[in-house]
Amino acid sequence: MNDTHNIVLIVSDTFRWDLLNRRFKVKEGVYAKTPNLDKFAEESVVFNKAYHASFPTVPNRADLLTGRYTFTYYDWSPLPRDWTVLPQLLRKAGYTSMLIADTPHILKNGYHFDRDFDGWVWIRGQENDRYRTDPIEVKLPCSPQKLRNVETTVQHMRNNALRQFEEDWIPAKTATEAMRWLERNYKRKFFLYVDFFDPHEPWDPPRWYIDMYDPGYEGEEVTYPAYGPCDYLSKAELEHIRAMYAGEATLVDKWIGKLIGKIEELGLYENTTIIFTSDHGFYLGEHGLVGKSIIMGEYHGLAPLYEEVAHIPLIIRFADKLDIGKGSIGELVQTPDITATILDLAEVKGYDLLQGRSLMPLVRKEVEAWRDFAVSTPSLIHGARAGLRITITTKEWSLILASEEGPKELEEKVYTMIVDGEPRLLRPFGRIDTELYNLKEDPHQEKNVIDEHLDVARDLHAKFISFLRELGAREEIIKPWLRCKRI
Repeated sequence: MNDTHNIVLIVSDTFRWDLLNRRFKVKEGVYAKTPNLDKFAEESVVFNKAYHASFPTVPNRADLLTGRYTFTYYDWSPLPRDWTVLPQLLRKAGYTSMLIADTPHILKNGYHFDRDFDGWVWIRGQENDRYRTDPIEVKLPCSPQKLRNVETTVQHMRNNALRQFEEDWIPAKTATEAMRWLERNYKRKFFLYVDFFDPHEPWDPPRWYIDMYDPGYEGEEVTYPAYGPCDYLSKAELEHIRAMYAGEATLVDKWIGKLIGKIEELGLYENTTIIFTSDHGFYLGEHGLVGKSIIMGEYHGLAPLYEEVAHIPLIIRFADKLDIGKGSIGELVQTPDITATILDLAEVKGYDLLQGRSLMPLVRKEVEAWRDFAVSTPSLIHGARAGLRITITTKEWSLILASEEGPKELEEKVYTMIVDGEPRLLRPFGRIDTELYNLKEDPHQEKNVIDEHLDVARDLHAKFISFLRELGAREEIIKPWLRCKRI
């Protein structure tokens, strides 16, 4: 038997967990199609209760590269040079590590998430990547006031103005680059990390992918919607947004399918574990919101992280030689566990800073219970500013925790770089309160039942505070959360 164990990690940004298995409803009678990932899931272990930890894009990748819950001490910023990161650890185990990414925020402006990979390729042109300066004249797809950022929309359209064939779209370029790398390197012991930015907005798949879900639409195309309450969109516009998102997800699914097919074609299934996941989801009308936070001009507010954002897909096809098999697991798992699993598969020992837990004992049925709750949150280093709420999820409950701390926005100006690397002032929007939902009875989180189940909320709050202390969070980080609304 070949002792080599290769690992392929595929991340698709903003890929909602319910896109799989035709659960995402575009409109009446129309559901998103992800045939390649659905087929892949049938051959794999599917973790039905996976949740991100740190939010959003850049903090999530920090968790992924360190195996830690970085939200207690880190926010959207360059990767610190003194952190121990995954490719650095894998090199000691004899791995060649390769990063192929089109997600701009982890690579542009000196963010250095390529650090310690033996090689890396950045596929240019996503979102506000400063890639092209022409064509000079660009026609916006909709009224400018409906766009989150006009300049970013124009930049993205310029970046991608020369596309003619599907192979010219960025997901195709990224998958093709990964397949070519595999053809040249499949005989070595490798860790390949492929990071797709899509289906993150702006949504602009080839026209036929949109027509698949909303043919005949003639209104404005809000490809890069303003984040916040979605009442500025008509019913037809909102349905079309869902169609564009679904179309982009189907495009990504196609090219991930090609990548997985290449892995099989090269005879790598025997000794290669393939992992598919995402960093977070996106609101497309649920809870009256579009986006994943609230952006009003120069101000940034933090929205609650409901299931549509906090719940992520996680599918692992373990190397055939491991004899793991397939099926689904309903235990609560989180992003740092993915890192711990990779290190376990690579037989890397002695990384004492690891906070995630390897999933191998779980998939081998060596343990029954896993963890009582998952924690999903933006960074805690700015306190409870901008309406920050923390999501604590169990198999039955979702607690959206709001601090009693007063609005510090009135005392000083604090900027954030989330969600796109552009600085904005933190500011709260709307009513900010603690919420509790029974996920079994109310999976869409429509009825806040905290008054009827205060004991549940108080128990989860106490467990969360203990968890922060277990992570080694400083007391000034913990303090705003000692007293929370309604508890």
